[in-house]
Amino acid sequence: MAGMTKDFEPIPLPDYAEYPPGEMQARAEAFRAEIARRHTVREFSSRPVPRSLIETCLRAAGTAPNGANHQPWHFAVIGDAARKSRIRLAAEEEERAFYAGKAGEEWLAALKPLGTDPSKPFLEIAPWLIVVFGARSSASADGVMRKNYYVPESVSIACGFLIAALHHAGLATLTHTPSPMGFLNEICARPANEKPYFVVVAGYPAPDATIPRHAIEKKPLDEIATFFE
Repeated sequence: MAGMTKDFEPIPLPDYAEYPPGEMQARAEAFRAEIARRHTVREFSSRPVPRSLIETCLRAAGTAPNGANHQPWHFAVIGDAARKSRIRLAAEEEERAFYAGKAGEEWLAALKPLGTDPSKPFLEIAPWLIVVFGARSSASADGVMRKNYYVPESVSIACGFLIAALHHAGLATLTHTPSPMGFLNEICARPANEKPYFVVVAGYPAPDATIPRHAIEKKPLDEIATFFE
């Protein structure tokens, strides 16, 4: 009957692969080493990146865990120059207000070691901008409109999957979050019930790309984790 949810129907776990303990540790170490090479960059090359590569990374992001499996995200993928220019103009307008004092002295002081400022040329230079939206309600796989749950958490996990996939493929990324971001709904033609969460900038780093030394300072394990055994 239309509007009714499907009854719970368990199926065998389809594709879990178990490894010997030694191989598990080696795989974990290999992934840690690879993901540790990921750095946020702000200097991108205009070198083209195939759409098919972005599509594959988005499919990986779409497998992220989420509330009630409603998959409350939408990825607006922008490659055309005119739309990227509109995003840059609108974002820089918000950023100028942010750096002029809207952010507050404490926040601005925290950003100084990163060397950021209102200028965001990467929004036009990088080949792809992926605007990540979260929807308060959306159609499920069966086409029925439903309220979504744990939207910020779900979208954030999917964005993490996306960044990891793009890095694994060999691309550089930046998560840009102008505040407020409401202008992205209009530019990306998304409905009012969707909220923009991130702009993921993706492409090759510029040949002379740099990162702030501050960015490589990572807390040790004993400061980010507590074990109860």
